[in-house]
Amino acid sequence: MTSFKEAVKISNEGVLLQLHVVPGSSQSVFPAGYNSWRKCIEIKVQSEAKDNKANIEVRETIASFFQLPVKDVTLISGQRNREKTLSLHHVSRDAVYRKLMETLHGL
Repeated sequence: MTSFKEAVKISNEGVLLQLHVVPGSSQSVFPAGYNSWRKCIEIKVQSEAKDNKANIEVRETIASFFQLPVKDVTLISGQRNREKTLSLHHVSRDAVYRKLMETLHGL
């Protein structure tokens, strides 16, 4: 069975989160589901993918969800793509799993 845990990895840079971003949504939603084909957690943001606005909103939304300062959420890859990798600092992988499990209900 495929699990959202495939989208969460640990590295020297912190906890890595694989995301698929849907810009221009009517509301910001995280997590918006799990894409098992891409092995990414989906996030919807209201900002368009122009002038880095969607990337900024992604970082702010993730920081808010995990109750982290925005400075502890770093965009590692995917600056100009819908598939992004973010690094979360000062949080454990288990804490990330627990928080996602509450919302995704074991997807």
